[in-house]
Amino acid sequence: MTGPRRTRIERVRAAAGIASLALQQIEDDLHADDVDQEELAAILRELIEDTDPPGGFLAAVAQLLTIAAKRAEQIEPDRDGDASCPLHEAAALITDNAGLRVIWAARALHPQGESA
Repeated sequence: MTGPRRTRIERVRAAAGIASLALQQIEDDLHADDVDQEELAAILRELIEDTDPPGGFLAAVAQLLTIAAKRAEQIEPDRDGDASCPLHEAAALITDNAGLRVIWAARALHPQGESA
């Protein structure tokens, strides 16, 4: 049982590393001196709206946390929500707070579909 579990952890570690590298690339692009308000708004929209899966990157992170919460519900020793509840709350915070705030920031920088 140690073998498959180690393999799963290794896959997660590798995938998280790839995601971290992708985020680092976005961060590097944000540091560029020539990023203007329209481009910054477009970058923010890519994270929240216009990417695949539907809902964008933040929605995908929230979905991942929701799936982890559902799994935690199944395996929590006391089924008391000590592990699953914070995961559900984190997913909701990303969706409700972080996602909405990114949309507001993008609109403030450059209203989509309107001339700035």
